[in-house]
Amino acid sequence: MTALIPVRCIGRPLAGGLVVPWVSLIHNGHAVFGSLDADRARRAFLQRLCQICSQPLQERSFFIVRPADQQQGYSPEPALHPECQPYTAANCPMLNGTATHYRTRHVLASHPAGRPCTDPSCPCPELTPDEGHAARSGRPADRYEAWMIHTRNYRLVFPPDRPEVPSGISLDVPVLRQRVLRTATLTSEQQHLMDLWHALMNGS
Repeated sequence: MTALIPVRCIGRPLAGGLVVPWVSLIHNGHAVFGSLDADRARRAFLQRLCQICSQPLQERSFFIVRPADQQQGYSPEPALHPECQPYTAANCPMLNGTATHYRTRHVLASHPAGRPCTDPSCPCPELTPDEGHAARSGRPADRYEAWMIHTRNYRLVFPPDRPEVPSGISLDVPVLRQRVLRTATLTSEQQHLMDLWHALMNGS
């Protein structure tokens, strides 16, 4: 599914016809969709910038929330403008439901096919802050929601041992709107139980 490029994003680089988010990791000249450039992500958090277009957030902003984020109390990605969020939700495979599972390895693109980096001197592994990748690797995709807040309630969460690097945006704030972007992918066991339930219901 595609969506019109937001006016804010006109002029941003494209890859495969899609806007390259400002916070995306760029490696060997190629955008690594789904991986964050740690420095740009930090700047987006601290300066209240949209992760897609890099422009300052205005009166209202969105952030992406999974159940795990609710448990830890913060969203680990920078916020988005109300105009940039629908475009992202329509085109990101994880948000639009096209991707049913998280990828099994961290991708650092050395060319468009997305093969791992083979340069031992490259500092690229240090550029992405996705510490949860190992825990999610290969697992069924989570439920994703978009939460809208008044940007005046935007508040960052910092880890005790690294007070200069934000962990994310606090979820303990008034929420104006919650929108389900995708439901969780069922595990094989859950799908089996669901199939049995449907069979019972259809046979009754």
